[in-house]
Parts: sequence; C-alpha cells; structure tokens
Amino acid sequence: MEQEEISFFEESRQHLEGYIQDRLLLLKLQTAEKTARLAGVLFTGVVLALLSFFVLLFLSIMGGYFFASLTGSLYWGFGIIAFFYLLLLTLVVKFRKVLIEKWVADTIIKIFFEREKEENNEANNN
Repeated sequence: MEQEEISFFEESRQHLEGYIQDRLLLLKLQTAEKTARLAGVLFTGVVLALLSFFVLLFLSIMGGYFFASLTGSLYWGFGIIAFFYLLLLTLVVKFRKVLIEKWVADTIIKIFFEREKEENNEANNN
C-alpha cells in the first residue's frame, strides 16, 4: 500500500511539473507574439510618421511661397506657416493627454489583449 502512495504522489508531481513547464512555455510564446506585433505596429508608425513629415515639409514650403506671393514678402509668407504650426503645437500640448496618450495606451492594450478576446468569443460560441 505504501509503495502505491509513493508512486501516486511521484506521478502527480511529474504531471504538475509538466503542466507548469507547459504553462511557462505558453506564456513565453504569447509574450513573444505580442511583443512582435507591438514592434510591427511601432515600426509601421515610425515609417508613416517619417513619410508624413516629408509630405508636410514640402507642403509647408509650398504654402510659404504661396503666402509670400500673396503678401509680397517671404517673411510674412513663411511667418503665416510658422504661426499655423505654433497654433497646432499649442493644441497638441494642451490636448495630448486626452487625444494622443489615450490613443497610444488604448492601442497597446488592444494589441496585448486582442488574442484573449478572440479566444473568449470562440469559447462562448461553443
């Protein structure tokens, strides 16, 4: 009888160790997947921001010359564009927490919890 108890506990311990190792591996794989998705989103964002910067730069130069032709002065033409950017900067600083920081946090949370939401929906449907 005593040998059966030792065998049972040894077998249970092995199953528990296997289960813990499998759960740790699953956690590592899920973390790697989410980190890779986050890195992909960040890289795409950086590329889009860089391309948008160049488009905005050339549109700003074009706008500066356009307003310069209307006002007859390069200083006033580019000054109008600079004032526009100063106004835009003020608005971004004022509303950064409401608009930008909330959007970034929501995007990161969505990436990290998207898989769990899909798995929960599948479990509820079955």
